Amino acid sequence: MRVVSGFVAMGVTIGGLVTASVPASAAPSGFPTQRVCRAPAGKPVQVTGRGATGKVKAAKPAPAQVIRVDQLGYPASAQKLAEIMTRSRHAGVAWTLIREAGHGFCAVAARGVARRDLGSWSSTYPAVWAVSFSKVHQPGTYRLALTAHPKVVSPWFRIAKGTALYRKPLANALSFYQNERDGPDFIKSKLRTGPAHLNDAHAMTFRAPPVDENGNFKGSLAKYATGLRINATGGWFDAGDYLHFTETTSYTVAILLQAVEDFPAQVGRHAPASFNNEAMFGISFLRKMWNERTRTLYLQVGTGEANNTYVADHDIWRLPQADDHYQRSNAHDQYIRHPPVFRAGKPGSPISPNLAGKLAADFALCYRVFRTTHPSTAASCLRSAETIYSMAALHWKGPLETVLPEDFYPETSWHDDMMLGGTELALALHDARHLPAGLPVKSEATYLRDAAHWASTLIGKKAGSYDTLNLYDVSALADYELYRAMGAKTGLAVTKASLLGDLRTQIKRAQAIGRSEPFGYGFGWNQWDTTTHGLGLSVMANEYDTLVGRPVYAAWGQRQLDDLLGANAWGISLIVGDGTAFPDCMQHQVANIAGSDNGSPPILAGAVVEGPNSFSATGWVPNMRSCRTNATGNVPYRAYDGHGAVFADNVQSYDTVEPAIDLTAMSPLAFAWQEAGSHAGF
Repeated sequence: MRVVSGFVAMGVTIGGLVTASVPASAAPSGFPTQRVCRAPAGKPVQVTGRGATGKVKAAKPAPAQVIRVDQLGYPASAQKLAEIMTRSRHAGVAWTLIREAGHGFCAVAARGVARRDLGSWSSTYPAVWAVSFSKVHQPGTYRLALTAHPKVVSPWFRIAKGTALYRKPLANALSFYQNERDGPDFIKSKLRTGPAHLNDAHAMTFRAPPVDENGNFKGSLAKYATGLRINATGGWFDAGDYLHFTETTSYTVAILLQAVEDFPAQVGRHAPASFNNEAMFGISFLRKMWNERTRTLYLQVGTGEANNTYVADHDIWRLPQADDHYQRSNAHDQYIRHPPVFRAGKPGSPISPNLAGKLAADFALCYRVFRTTHPSTAASCLRSAETIYSMAALHWKGPLETVLPEDFYPETSWHDDMMLGGTELALALHDARHLPAGLPVKSEATYLRDAAHWASTLIGKKAGSYDTLNLYDVSALADYELYRAMGAKTGLAVTKASLLGDLRTQIKRAQAIGRSEPFGYGFGWNQWDTTTHGLGLSVMANEYDTLVGRPVYAAWGQRQLDDLLGANAWGISLIVGDGTAFPDCMQHQVANIAGSDNGSPPILAGAVVEGPNSFSATGWVPNMRSCRTNATGNVPYRAYDGHGAVFADNVQSYDTVEPAIDLTAMSPLAFAWQEAGSHAGF
C-alpha cells in the first residue's frame, strides 16, 4: 500500500503507478467490507402514490451523518469529490472506498480521513466534509462508507472513461425529447401510446389579447381571431403541460443544433444517441411559427389560462390524446380541443429582438447542420434567418415579447440573442460553398461586424449584472461562437481577449457564489432554474478551457455536474434516470398518469427538473394522481433544506420537480462535452 495525499490507495492506479494488489482483509481492522458491499442501494421512499404500499411508516429524523456523491459517476481522469454532512463539527471523519471485485465480493480501494470542512449547510448539518479520491482511476463500480459507522454508505457510482459514463445520459436526454413530441409525428413508447392535437392542422390564429399577470383574458377570443388558419401541429410539449412556445423552442433548438454541429461523434447523425432528427423536428415546428412569405411570426399554440367561462390547459389533468375530442362540443372547452395560435404582431411588423436573435441563430444553424442532407430545407432556413434578423426591432420599448403571459418566461436581455444570431449567420456564410439564391446578404463580414457590435455593447452594459448560460442569457455561448468565427480577423468592435474576458468574468462570478456554501454550486440553490444553470456552467468551463488550450476550469466544471447529479444536500440526482435516486413525482401529466412513481420503468428518462427553490408549491388539479416521496431512508427532504433552499419531490411542486424542454436542452451539450474529453474543440 502507498499513502497519497491523505488517503491510502489499494490495488488502484495512482499518478501513473500501479500499486500492489491488496486483499480486502487489508481494510481497517474490523471493517465489514462484504457487509458494506451487500448493503442495499437506498432509493426515495413513497409516501403517497401507487408505489406506496400498506400503512405508511413514520418518517425518520435527520441522520447524524450522510454521504453525498455524483450518482452517475466520475470520469477516470477527473477530480473526484464527495461530501460527508454531519451534525457534529468534530473533524476527522474516517471513510473507506470499496470497489466491486466480482462474484458478489468487494475490495477496499482507498481509505482516508476527511479533515477539510467545506462550511455549514444548515443548523442541522453545521459541517460538510470533503472526501477527495481523485487519484483513484481504475474503472469500476464503487461506494463510500464511514469507517466507524459502516452502515452509513453512499449510493453506488462508477469511475469510467467519459465515453462509457455519459453514453446512457445522452440516450436518456434523447428519449425525453422523443416523449415530448406532439402531433402526428409522435414516437410510440410505453409513455406515449397515441398522437395528439391533430386538430392543430387547421388552427385558428389570433391577435394577442390583453391578459393579466396570470394569463387570464376577458370573455371569448372570437373578437381577436384573424380569420386565418395554419398548420400548427408538432413541436414539443413545453413542460408538464401541453403548450408550445416559440421562445423556449427557439432556445432549445439552438442548443441542440449547437451540440450536433460541434459533437457529431457524440450526438450527430451517426452517433448512438443522434439528435439530428429531434433538432429537425424542432426546426419544422419553428418553420410553421414563421411565415416567410407574409413575414408573420406566431408566439405560441395553446393558452395556459383563460377565465371563468373557458377551460384552459392548466385547468385540467389528462393525457394529450384526450384533447382533440375533449368534452365533445362543449363550448367552454373549445380552447382545449382547438388551441389558439397567438400572433406576435401584424404581418411584416418588427420582431422583438430577443426572439429575432434566437430564431436567426436557429435557422442559420439549420443551414450549417442540414445543408448536405436536407439542402432544400437548409436553403429555406438560411433565407428565413436573414429575413428575421433584418426585422429585429432594435429600439424595442417595454417588456420583451416572450409568451402569454410574459410572466411565464420574462426576458430582460436581447443583445446576447442578437450577438448569437449575427455570429451564427456569419458562420453559415463562411461555411457555405454554394449559397442559396436570393439571399439579401452574402458576406459573412456584415454579420461578423454586427455580432462584434452587439458583443461590445453587451459587455459594456453588464456592469456586474451577470447571469450565466441558460434560456435568459446566451452570451456565454455567443462569446464562444464569436471567438471562433473571428479567427485572425481584427478591426472589429470587440477583441477576442474581450470575449474571453467576458466568459471568464461570468465563471468567476459563479465561483464567488459557490464559495458561499459548502457544495460550491455556482448558482443559488434557492432560485428558479437551478439545475439547468449548473449544466450551463459545466459547458462554460469546457468552452473556456478549449479556447485557452488548457484545463483552467475543468475541475470546477466537473463539480457543477457532481452537484446536480447527487452530490448535493438532498442526495438526489436532478435528472431523471441519471443516478439511483431521482424525482419520482414530477409535475408532468404523461409521467404522472402513464409512468411509474417508484423509479422503475416506464419513467420520463432524461427529464431535467427545476431543482431546489426558495419554496415548494402546492395546488391540486382534478385527476392528478397523488405522489410524494421522502429521501432515502424515509427521511423527509425538508430535513436537508438549508441556505434558504428547499426541495420537494411532490407532483404538486411545479417549482422543484417540473421538467421543461429549455431546462433539459443544456444536458446533451454538457454531456457531449464530457464524453468528448480531450477530443473536444475546434
